[in-house]
Amino acid sequence: MNKLQRLLQNKILILTICAAGIGGTFQYGYNISIINAPASYIQMFMNTTWLERMGVPLESNVILLLWSFTVSAFPLGGLTGAVVAGPMAIMLGRKMSLLLNNVFVIVAATLSGFSRMAKSFEMIMLSRFFTGVNAAEVSTCLPCPGVSMNIQPMYLAESAPKKLRGAVALTSASFTALGLVLGQVVGLRELLGGEENWPLLLASNVVPALIQLTALPWFPESPRYLLIDRGDKESCISALQKLRGTSDLSAELEEMLAEQAAVKGQRAKNPWELFQNPALRWQLVSIVVLSSAMQLCGNDSMYFYAAYVFQEAGIPQDKIPYVVIGTGSCELITSVTCNMIIDYAGRRPLLLGGYIFMAGWAIVFMVALSQQTQISWMPYLSMACIFAYILSFGIGPAGVTGVLPTEVFDQMSRPAAYMICGSLLWFNLFLVGTAFPFIVKSLAHFCYIPFLVVCVCTALYVWFFLPETKGKSFLEISEEFRKRNFRTRSRAGFYKGPEEIKTTTL
Repeated sequence: MNKLQRLLQNKILILTICAAGIGGTFQYGYNISIINAPASYIQMFMNTTWLERMGVPLESNVILLLWSFTVSAFPLGGLTGAVVAGPMAIMLGRKMSLLLNNVFVIVAATLSGFSRMAKSFEMIMLSRFFTGVNAAEVSTCLPCPGVSMNIQPMYLAESAPKKLRGAVALTSASFTALGLVLGQVVGLRELLGGEENWPLLLASNVVPALIQLTALPWFPESPRYLLIDRGDKESCISALQKLRGTSDLSAELEEMLAEQAAVKGQRAKNPWELFQNPALRWQLVSIVVLSSAMQLCGNDSMYFYAAYVFQEAGIPQDKIPYVVIGTGSCELITSVTCNMIIDYAGRRPLLLGGYIFMAGWAIVFMVALSQQTQISWMPYLSMACIFAYILSFGIGPAGVTGVLPTEVFDQMSRPAAYMICGSLLWFNLFLVGTAFPFIVKSLAHFCYIPFLVVCVCTALYVWFFLPETKGKSFLEISEEFRKRNFRTRSRAGFYKGPEEIKTTTL
């Protein structure tokens, strides 16, 4: 409770979180959900447009192919954004990158908003590509990142005090879930989800972008970026004073100066350099395992079954969209809950518990699906499994995974680490989206076996290999990983003591 009170006292920090989040990871969740409601209308628009151009309608399989291209443009843009996010964060800074990132949304909103008027479904495809670039540049938290999903957690974690670092960085996941729920609500046919309003629905993502462009310039840049990357101590102190209010800054500044000394003379690393550096071996393995598991755990695939399971449970077809909002609300509730407890419970217990519960619910879900038509109450159990699986994902993996790259990598390696993280998330999103229909066809009701294996293996990795980072400084975390990376050398007498380690380049 004392931590919550301290957070409430830091009004500038809270407002910075909101300004970064509304145009950041909020956009990712919002843009994922708003494309679902008008899917049939957009496909009709594609067919009508082609008929007017060529005089013949499209075959159903061609319409499906065009729709697949439209959907696939989003992760393709996300992968592009993940690649450019690191260089942007280094050259422009965290805050300026977030601000510039809104240009992609404005372009996307313009294209989709005028697509029907221009009678061009190609504009929708291009719009989804630019939307993906924006989402990728904001963060690496939830289901997958673009520019916003890479830079926002980095910006917030570097701006937060050590004792609140997990909670502040985890707000990225909360904003993603909030965007998901609001996108589902706005996409209802009573609002913008009807046939006449779908261009407005797709263009509505310009509103959060304009809010961020108006608000974020008033808040400070990341203090760590100012001091360590740019060497501007005065601007760093000024940013800290704004973010911390009247609290004593000496201890935090001393810690940052020690981190600056540890990376003195180094330049920002490229992604391939991380693979070549033995001092970063276990950090890299950890984010590769956890980032891959984010998509390969099957959480997104639960939405594939949602409508079918809800219908089998007797929910009327026209009421299912309202029930689906409940699945998004589950992610929002659990991400907020995780946000409140992460700095009390720690990172490892949340990750471990999340994947263990997901593995358990995957088994129950497969059994329930196999008995769906045999036992009258099985559809209700299947429905409960969907909610429980999403809750288990949200309480740990969804949020904690995005915090770890900031904590386990130093200032010079962090942007490259987020590039790797983001690229893996987008690639695996594409992989699961492509492979899952074939998995369902091959394994039928037991299609969650691959996801079960991923959850179990990830839980085992967290249990045996991932150290706890709660309440530790970046240097302390680096030292703990250093012991793991050079365990053999340490036993042979190469370890030279904590005082020297504090100033050793990693």
